[in-house]
Amino acid sequence: MRLARGRPAAAAALVVAAAAAVLTVMTLPSADAATIGSGSYATTRPAGTTGPTGCGSLATNPRQYVTANAPAGPVPTNDWWSSLLFKRTDCAFSSPLHAHPMSFQPSAGGLGVSYTTDAAISGTATGVGEYHYPYTTEFTLGVTGLNAPNTLVDGWTDWTVTPSWSDGARTLRATIGHGLPFVYARTSGGNAQLTFGGAPTVWTNSGNRVGFTVRGHDYVAYAPTGATWTVAGTAITSTLAGKDYYSVALLPTTTSTPAADRTALANTYGQYAHNHVTGTRVSWSFNQATSTVNATYSFTTTAREGTGSGTVLALYPHQWKYLTGASPIAQTYVSPRGTMKVLTGAAAFTTATKFQGVLPEIPAVADSSGADLTTVGGYLDQVATGDPLAAFGNDTYWTGKGLGRAARAAELADQLGRTAQRDSLLAAIRTRLTDWFTAGSGETGRLFAYDQTWGTLIGYPASYGSDAELNDHHFHYGYYVAAAATLAKFDPAWAAPGAYGGMVNLLIRDADNPDRNDTMFPFLRDFDIYAGHDWASGHGNFFAGNNQESSSEGMNFANALIQWGIATGNTTIRDAGLYLYTTQAQAIQEYWLDSSNQNFPAAFAHNEVGMVWGDGGAYATWFSAEPEMIQGINMLPVTGGSFYLGYQPSYVTTNWNEMVTNNGGQPTVWQDVLWSFLALGNGDQALANLRANPGYTPEEGESKAHTFHWIRNLAALGQVDTSVTANTPLYTVFTKNGARTYAATNLGTAPITVTFSDGRTLTVPAGKTATTGAYTWVGGNGTSTPPTSQPPTSQPPTSQPPSSPPPSSPPPVGSNLLYLRSGPALSTVAGSNATTQNVTAANGNWDGTPHNPVTYQACGITGSVNGGQTAFSFQVDAGTSVGQGIQARVSYDFTGGGTYGRVETYRYFATDPVVGTETYTQAAGLQSSTGTLAAMNHGCVRLEVWNAIGNAQTTVRVDASAANGSQSTLTIPYTVS
Repeated sequence: MRLARGRPAAAAALVVAAAAAVLTVMTLPSADAATIGSGSYATTRPAGTTGPTGCGSLATNPRQYVTANAPAGPVPTNDWWSSLLFKRTDCAFSSPLHAHPMSFQPSAGGLGVSYTTDAAISGTATGVGEYHYPYTTEFTLGVTGLNAPNTLVDGWTDWTVTPSWSDGARTLRATIGHGLPFVYARTSGGNAQLTFGGAPTVWTNSGNRVGFTVRGHDYVAYAPTGATWTVAGTAITSTLAGKDYYSVALLPTTTSTPAADRTALANTYGQYAHNHVTGTRVSWSFNQATSTVNATYSFTTTAREGTGSGTVLALYPHQWKYLTGASPIAQTYVSPRGTMKVLTGAAAFTTATKFQGVLPEIPAVADSSGADLTTVGGYLDQVATGDPLAAFGNDTYWTGKGLGRAARAAELADQLGRTAQRDSLLAAIRTRLTDWFTAGSGETGRLFAYDQTWGTLIGYPASYGSDAELNDHHFHYGYYVAAAATLAKFDPAWAAPGAYGGMVNLLIRDADNPDRNDTMFPFLRDFDIYAGHDWASGHGNFFAGNNQESSSEGMNFANALIQWGIATGNTTIRDAGLYLYTTQAQAIQEYWLDSSNQNFPAAFAHNEVGMVWGDGGAYATWFSAEPEMIQGINMLPVTGGSFYLGYQPSYVTTNWNEMVTNNGGQPTVWQDVLWSFLALGNGDQALANLRANPGYTPEEGESKAHTFHWIRNLAALGQVDTSVTANTPLYTVFTKNGARTYAATNLGTAPITVTFSDGRTLTVPAGKTATTGAYTWVGGNGTSTPPTSQPPTSQPPTSQPPSSPPPSSPPPVGSNLLYLRSGPALSTVAGSNATTQNVTAANGNWDGTPHNPVTYQACGITGSVNGGQTAFSFQVDAGTSVGQGIQARVSYDFTGGGTYGRVETYRYFATDPVVGTETYTQAAGLQSSTGTLAAMNHGCVRLEVWNAIGNAQTTVRVDASAANGSQSTLTIPYTVS
């Protein structure tokens, strides 16, 4: 259960409690509905309900606090600066605005400026605790004599805002934003003025520039050319030489910095001081071949004097760690998100973030006994019996939780071939979504209503402030979109734009609209573009700024966009989801989990926070002080989009251990969610915990079927392997005991071949998920079958109709002599037209450790050990490159179950810098080996080849016949039957 984010809380001592939401059931005449395809939404709010509320006439006039200069169209909400416009507690000015590196507080006299570098930490090491970099006024930027009754919003762009003051005689407009170390001011009616609580410490005052220090922080104010500054008492003023602009910069220095360095920075910043930032804009694209999301953050500058361009930018960790084509300077800023690095003279920067893939659901893999398959089947019968949504609340959030639970179960039922349960679950999802997507359809009172004045779509019954405060729309609607994506795979007619797909798109447009030209909804409402994550509160009226706890439900929305976009062929929505997902996945690793241990204050005792605030973070939630829930709220719901939580497997253990310590033992609530998270780092331990506690109570949005399915399969698959990507969005790679399993899903109507970055390929039939290197649960009869073909090149064969059942086993291998073939693959049949397989450059020392290997594999081997040794003859070439060394590892899986009982790593072979192949053989010698050879029964042999040293690509000759040249072969020490 969760409380509204709009509930007031003290920044330094967050109060947590639980309360019940009061939900109202209502009906609506269909005459008040607008149609989209077969669906509809209300155009007036149902009687007895509420919409956005705030100060004055804000409920009916969201533009009450904007000027005539503000952009037309729907007003943005859920932003770092929302309390300026969506006023609820301070009806004149706003709550503090945490932009980073600076924070701001509007007042009657102008804009208060703060830069806090020491964290305020409260709470205990094992209980609720918080850290904040609280707003503290260092000076106020304004105009002499200004005494404005309020602050309005003069304009906004993607991550900047321009507050505006007027007292009838004097005006001030000040542009501020994320990543801006400058405040850009425009004035009228008086002199520029900076006021202080005491006499400022001025370290330079020359011409149009004055430098001063407050609380150890250095600033420089830049007036127009020809102007000067006057320092008197507690104020610094300038006539601006009759001009109307100035700027103030925060320097990334302290009083301990040498004066020469401080002066040099002032000079550097001074080059851009009058290039006022007047616009910001993000754009993104997805390179499917490299699985990379490229995002460009652009700044428009207007030269108030001269013809200069460019500015100074401060980047968050999730940005500078993935920065391309630019180099930050040495100096940095402190922020609640960790170190911010600085670019000078830039008009834009680009990040390139690898997308590590998602799946509709975790793939079902081996269970040789069939007992676990029987167990999950029994649990699945329980979920699919009756109405799976009957026990859930009628509001948008709890309906969403029920839809999510049913969709997860439908996905696994499809994987296990249990079509009756799948279709029953899909029917329940279809019925409930259709009800919600048809305004006035019956007596249930479930509908969505569009508020034209606010440009928002609100579901009624609402909950947790989704109506009055516009909280959590991405949380609630993500479940609807995800369930619709599952339904769309099996009922594309329902999901068509002319049917109910238009209503799904409407929910997406409300929560995080990717279309700037949409006049119904603001652009990316819930997503803070520069901060890299969502904000949950619509208004952000808190001293600590805006906040969000359940980052994982934000990721559920992003993943839902990917799944829905692919299922319906909408690449705009898919790519928006990919941008949100990759960006926020890194932000979560940095700011909720701090998995690199670089961003939280050193004295903060926790390894994660339940909530991120504008000025810090809290090991707390809105609804509970229990460690299981504080940590678990950023793990649920567990889906095929949750693999990002396993990008740092060692951190998973760190997080789990803290929960156990703080809880005083193993979890007693939300065990399933926490075990599912643990499985991303240690599947065997998670499975042991699950088996030892079969009587646990599931978290409301989970089922025992899904939890068992998830943990049992992760125990077999291992950890997420982030070193390999694929040329399709629906994929994941897993590694256990050095063995990789490749998984991919094809939602299309024809087979596809997926290529992975290490050279592995996988053919995926229409409408299916395929894997390599593992058995697959099929049917529903309590049995398991081996892989459907020889990985990696064909699983199942492309000639096999998608609707046909897979063969019961791979073709038998009839020889111990195997040829290296393109694909890559091992085959008992030689090639006929020789070619080469590229092996990626080492660019480091990977002696003994496979790094971007080319992997060859053959399965279906039955035979006995013949007393010999592994032998190979690989034709390799480094061209004219020097200092290259190629290496091989051979692994034996005796049963084909994915466990390698014998692994042999050979010493690398130093190639010469002469064009032409050389022969790398087992004579190089064993570097290491584990296990002993044993008889094979439908077993597999795997060969990995990689560059151990060198900075150049090398090649291996493949597909050669005896007639067209030397062949690359592997001979295994078996008598094959």
